[in-house]
Amino acid sequence: MLDNLTQRLARVMKTLRGEARLTENNIADALREVRLALLEADVALPAVKAFIASVREKAIGEEVIGSLNPGQALIGVVHRELTALMGEAHDGLNLAAQPPAVVLMAGLQGAGKTTTVGKLAKLLRETQKKKVLVVSCDVYRPAAIEQLKTVADQAGVEFFPSKAADRPAAIAHAAVDWAKRHFHDVLLVDTAGRLSIDEAMMKEIAELHSALQPVETLFVVDAMLGQDAINTAKAFSDALPLTGVILTKLDGDSRGGAALSVRHITGKPIKYAGVGEKLTGLEAFHPERMASRILGMGDVLSLIEDARKGIDEAKAVEIARKIKSGKNFDLNDFKEQIGQMRKMGGIASMLDKLPAQFAQMAGQVPSGMEDKSIRRIEGIVDSMTPDERGKPDLIKASRKRRIAAGAGVPVQEVNRVLKQFEQMQKMMKQFSKGGVAKLMRGMKGMMPGMR
Repeated sequence: MLDNLTQRLARVMKTLRGEARLTENNIADALREVRLALLEADVALPAVKAFIASVREKAIGEEVIGSLNPGQALIGVVHRELTALMGEAHDGLNLAAQPPAVVLMAGLQGAGKTTTVGKLAKLLRETQKKKVLVVSCDVYRPAAIEQLKTVADQAGVEFFPSKAADRPAAIAHAAVDWAKRHFHDVLLVDTAGRLSIDEAMMKEIAELHSALQPVETLFVVDAMLGQDAINTAKAFSDALPLTGVILTKLDGDSRGGAALSVRHITGKPIKYAGVGEKLTGLEAFHPERMASRILGMGDVLSLIEDARKGIDEAKAVEIARKIKSGKNFDLNDFKEQIGQMRKMGGIASMLDKLPAQFAQMAGQVPSGMEDKSIRRIEGIVDSMTPDERGKPDLIKASRKRRIAAGAGVPVQEVNRVLKQFEQMQKMMKQFSKGGVAKLMRGMKGMMPGMR
């Protein structure tokens, strides 16, 4: 995300080396580069102007303290102002209301509202132990109601049925009544969207808001829209008393303009960010962590949180013991490690949260290849006997042919998996000797999909 801004800032740091202070002269050139990068990232012009003015005010005359050079001092100022631009700190949902707490979802068609309803429902059910009910008031889009029903089943939450012939307000009232009588904690209301802003849509959703009096009114916006996202955000902000924003498809946005603009335009916090198609792909939005990622510093805290959610601690301890000893790391452990990477959002997601020197490897994972490659590895290992998994040296030509036939892949794929396993084995030995840098350098050749 915002790779261009990261690269420009790296160049700015080089130009400022050797200076004793940040002055108006040496900061003017630096801010010009930052301004161009922000505009190229599709950040709204009002947000760019406010950001640059704030950085200039804070940076001019900033003294270099201790070992900091002017470049590092400027990056500190930019980091603080980026964080402020996106909202300072994470602002979660306020569900402190008499049940059911109603959450109204608004946004254009195609922004990902329905999928986001499922993601949010799953998040509330699993992390906050809430009893969640979802309902669709979209009576215009074909199959919208059925889509939400499918998503609700996948998320493990209850779905309130509605029909295309019903009025949205009537559906909403019936859902609230059902939620009260069946003791649901939260009611998530999916609303209709249009391909563009129109008066009829705004009137309808304003009426729904008036009828439901939701505790949260969330604007769901596609991060890929760039400047269009800003215009849409302003229209919804004018029509509804929004309480927060959810950015979708953030993982697919190389520019990131919406993330840096929507808070400035609406004045409302970005509460969550959608990453990936899976229902687990909804992350709490932390402005400080996002600013660090934009500036190439990585987001290790989020990576740790992903690890806590996705990794079996007992198995992790056992594998750590094997890594430390540098012995007995077999194909069962290899498969376990690969599976846990997938639970953490995949290799590309992990690398994206690391500092820039490692995160750049994420771009080398071909789109759609990661999960496919991991499933293929798991299938190949599952086709081996327990002895073969425990003692990979036993696997010779005839066994390879049998394994390949069992997994439905060419023998070359079996050879590739065994090579990847050997590379990981070598990396584990390096890691056991304290070579973290060696471990990261070795990732490129080992990761599925990265040749």
